[in-house]
Amino acid sequence: MPATQDGPLLDDAAGRLIRPYTVSNGRTRPTTVLDLLSLVMATGTVPQTHLGPEHSVALGLCGGPTSVAEIAAHLRLPAVVTKVLLSDLVDCGAVTAHPPAFHDMPTDRSLLEAVLDGLRRQL
Repeated sequence: MPATQDGPLLDDAAGRLIRPYTVSNGRTRPTTVLDLLSLVMATGTVPQTHLGPEHSVALGLCGGPTSVAEIAAHLRLPAVVTKVLLSDLVDCGAVTAHPPAFHDMPTDRSLLEAVLDGLRRQL
């Protein structure tokens, strides 16, 4: 079975070779609170514990500030599984996670109308 370049547990013909819950050892709750828009970044610290291949791929994606959603998309894993993997990396000090920065800006109605108009033209 030839493996794709997309990840260590993917196959061109078969797709994912193992179930996502096995990647997180059956865990469904991360130990760190992460939002899909949380920014994760590598610290440069080498994990002292053995981590799976998905952990290594996720760590490699964190060279600069990267959102949890983007990492999940690259890993082709559900967000909750990705959050568990990233929380493992936070726990061992390999990455830091910061909540998304929301600015208290009033909503500009004309901007929203322009976005809606653009979306309608696309459909």
